[in-house]
Amino acid sequence: LAKSLLEEAKGKIVLPIDFAFTSKFANEPASHVGPITDIKADEMSLDIGPKSIEMFADILETAKTVVWNGPMGVFEMSNYAKGTIGVCDAISKLTDATTIVGGGDSAAAAIQFGYASKFTHISTGGGASLEYLEGKALPGVEIVANK
Repeated sequence: LAKSLLEEAKGKIVLPIDFAFTSKFANEPASHVGPITDIKADEMSLDIGPKSIEMFADILETAKTVVWNGPMGVFEMSNYAKGTIGVCDAISKLTDATTIVGGGDSAAAAIQFGYASKFTHISTGGGASLEYLEGKALPGVEIVANK
């Protein structure tokens, strides 16, 4: 499925290029930052790295519509909030764009970091928000619409 989505997107899907690695799920500084190939067997990534933040900010500069679903890292831990804050900040600067946050964690991050008022719309609907944007029928919406 992932391979077919990437082929269909033809370069429109952008993935992070660097990550903050650690061996413990704790709010301690990352042991190192680098490309995914630098991850060690006992490590995990809890955030994107500075090159990824810059890359996403550059791409977002020309966006006219942004649908953001999912934080960039474990933003609840201050050492791993940089990616999420960076994306929030980049989106907040888009004055002529429609910007939508779809998902409870992303919405919580936008509110926590003071960016909520900068978005066109915030929904805690996550997957349901994405399905609605895809044009799929949502049972709750259908019931209300048919009353």
